[in-house]
Amino acid sequence: MDSIHIQGGIPLQGKVRVQGSKNAALPILAATLLTGGSSFIKNCPRITDVFAMIRLLKDIGCRVSWQESGLHVDASCVDCREIGTEAVTGMRSSLCLLGALVGRCGSVVMEHPGGCVIGERPIDLHLEALRQMGVQFREEEGRLMAAADRLCGAKIRLPFPSVGATENVILAAVLAEGDTILEGAALEPEIGALCRYLKGCGAGIEGIGTGRLLIQGGRKLSGADFTVPADRIVAGTYLLGCVGTGGSVFLEDAPWEEMKSVLELAEHMGGKICTSGEGVYVQAPRRPRAVECIRTETYPGFPTDLQSVALAAAVRADGDVMIRETIFENRFRVVEELRRMGAQIQVQSPDTVLVRGVDGICGVPVEARELRGGAALVVAGLMARGETTVTGCRYIYRGYENICRDFRELGARVTGA
Repeated sequence: MDSIHIQGGIPLQGKVRVQGSKNAALPILAATLLTGGSSFIKNCPRITDVFAMIRLLKDIGCRVSWQESGLHVDASCVDCREIGTEAVTGMRSSLCLLGALVGRCGSVVMEHPGGCVIGERPIDLHLEALRQMGVQFREEEGRLMAAADRLCGAKIRLPFPSVGATENVILAAVLAEGDTILEGAALEPEIGALCRYLKGCGAGIEGIGTGRLLIQGGRKLSGADFTVPADRIVAGTYLLGCVGTGGSVFLEDAPWEEMKSVLELAEHMGGKICTSGEGVYVQAPRRPRAVECIRTETYPGFPTDLQSVALAAAVRADGDVMIRETIFENRFRVVEELRRMGAQIQVQSPDTVLVRGVDGICGVPVEARELRGGAALVVAGLMARGETTVTGCRYIYRGYENICRDFRELGARVTGA
């Protein structure tokens, strides 16, 4: 299905369960390589990025199978040959295999990773951190070749709290000789999930949830069962979708403790929020309130992955909303499509837009060009009068199991084709 059809203008009502986290599942699947045994990853989302990771794992000898409640991975027979081209170049998260395969095999050859076009996203931080552990890199015909005669623990300080670089250091360090101290580590909850899985496998990791991690290397790891936490970005998408359309929804299993900046924004935009052990309930006004500024930041600040969806919700605000993107330099690709729907958005600089709220927007054909922008267009379609058709939906399915089904459960008229 590469198109989504939406009959908009209906406030959302109802309950939907939030899927497992994409950003937690992918590095955990990479980490299964370090165990040399079998793991069962429960609540793993059935999304195209996970399917691509499964293909990569199978390419290097893992036995992988879906079961009713999760994914079984047997990494006992890994063959560290060159990783297949197609899946790597289409998925940025394949980069976390770099640290895992260097840790397991001592070397890896892979294409430069791809994914969404949302900025340059250089991998320099990853390479420099791994160099400090004894990894040598060279490039040849677009391929990245990494090898370490002796992978050693090191004291590493990241100049920016990169999630991917943090994951690669952790994955390499758990099997390295000696201890690794990582300072300036990313604080995102998905890092904590990766560390908890590895600790369940026998790794020694201290400082989880802080910017300073101590990873004790050289321990023999065994497989483990692990439950992937709910996806805070998917939950935030549905939450902000309700704020944009009006209505009231209950998001079952939403990880509200990881969503405080998103919940605060929803409240500032007029939503009434109630949290419990079961999830998040939001009741939204007919039209969102304007807020002075939405600014993306590293965790625990407002997530860049929800900036496009917040932008879509702000289109109907009862005033002006400034949005500043501080993480990626190309996150405003959705602006052109929203303007075609009648949104009033001024691009003030490469990292800042001013949204002048309008009472309503109209459904038109629009095209998704990346994952989160595609989800934002679906939310805009829910808000719009008339019919919206979103094409390019292959991007959306990289992170959302079934966005059409989920919004239908909330009363929306949405179909995929």
